[in-house]
Amino acid sequence: MDGGAGREARLRPREPHKNLTAVPPGPDVFTQKRERENRSMALTTYDFAYGSTRKTFDFESDDILKVVRTEPCELMDDVKAKTLEALYHPIGLPPINEIVKPGDTVAFICNDPTRIANSEIFMPILVDEMNKLGVPDENMRIVFALGTHRAMTQEEMEKEVSPEVARRIAMHNSIATNADDFQYFGDTSFGTPVWINKLLCDVDHVFLTGTIVHHYFSGYGGGRKAVLPGCAAMETVRCNHSHMLSDEAGLGRMEGNPCYDDQMEGVALFAKGRSLFLFNAILNAKHEFLRIFAGDYIKAHKEACKFVDRVYGCVIPREADLVIASCGGYPKDINVYQMQKTMDNAACAVRKGGVVILLAECIEGSGSAKLEETFRRLTTPEAIKADLEANFQIGANKAYAITRPIGKARFILVTALNRDLAKSMHFTAAVDTVEEAIAIAKQYVGEHPATILMPEGSLTVPRVEEPAKCCCGGEGHHEHHEGHCCGGH
Repeated sequence: MDGGAGREARLRPREPHKNLTAVPPGPDVFTQKRERENRSMALTTYDFAYGSTRKTFDFESDDILKVVRTEPCELMDDVKAKTLEALYHPIGLPPINEIVKPGDTVAFICNDPTRIANSEIFMPILVDEMNKLGVPDENMRIVFALGTHRAMTQEEMEKEVSPEVARRIAMHNSIATNADDFQYFGDTSFGTPVWINKLLCDVDHVFLTGTIVHHYFSGYGGGRKAVLPGCAAMETVRCNHSHMLSDEAGLGRMEGNPCYDDQMEGVALFAKGRSLFLFNAILNAKHEFLRIFAGDYIKAHKEACKFVDRVYGCVIPREADLVIASCGGYPKDINVYQMQKTMDNAACAVRKGGVVILLAECIEGSGSAKLEETFRRLTTPEAIKADLEANFQIGANKAYAITRPIGKARFILVTALNRDLAKSMHFTAAVDTVEEAIAIAKQYVGEHPATILMPEGSLTVPRVEEPAKCCCGGEGHHEHHEGHCCGGH
């Protein structure tokens, strides 16, 4: 997999034409209104990310309810200056020079390639600052938070943190199945045994780096997730993720969400008597820095989540007959395992019985042999859920996650995924082009479906604006309350 500057070059969208006027140009879509002589309906050309390339298609302008994008936000003008500002003015903690002392030892938790964090930009800054505070290179290490993902290659690790840092700092994969690599910290009140990678247990300070987006069952990414599930043992992850079956687990939900609460308890057991420092970045769809949140791993994360709601949340007038969504390209659509997260976001925008067209290359197939085996063995959504309730298994849980949004709407894939595999996963169809997908979709929703477009589908979380009884009392609208206090998701 590509990373670093090479990956950014692959993902950089074409510059929009200066005369495009149908909708404001965004990072993953450009439009050009064209009147066709033989048609009375105005067509608009859209260009969506697909793997490392792009796919264009025409669609009738009058059928578009809304194009859902991330909220426009000023870019960070000086990443180094803002990184240092975050270190020396953290949320809920003293300045970093009052925390880290000469001769201390430090572990950095970093993302794997499936979650772009721009670590290769900020890690050289963090490492150099540790040197200035008296921490030599040999007192630092990097642990990649794989969760249950595959091990990274040496080349991938170098790209993630920069060749310079890779030459100076020892790097390690946290491989969940290597039982001897983990230390036990007790059980949570949910019964989850907390096993955390030993490489985080014998240092003076642990830096939790990464990014934050909405998560389909843990509420939000970032924060505590760097430790659990990022650097936790397989049994810890399995027990925690089993709570995704709860009705309280979902997008944008924190307290009261058993997955989130269990993760927080588990990390608290690990954090007791330890120095943890959060460093989370918020990026836009072009992977440019918007904000950095640093400090206490709970307080800074909650502040960051408010910002995520504002930037990634989007009010829609109503649920659509048809949603056309892109995961946002590589690596968000590298496989079905990653693509599924966009399915949940798109399901927020489609009506019951509607259709979602999802652009997802899936160049690495399903991403999980267990996922494929589950669909071969269990042929109905009901059977998959019952099997998980009886014996929850990582990989099989993704089968449930896929069938859940399919229970609301039909999903048509524009993909390179094996057609028989797609059929076994209950997708209505898998085709090569958006035009083919639209033709199939119209068989179910008619010739002129009310349509929502989601060119940044892995990031954006649509919600319907409607009066609701707010937790703060009185009538209100979901859009006016950050953190989904009105039960938006």
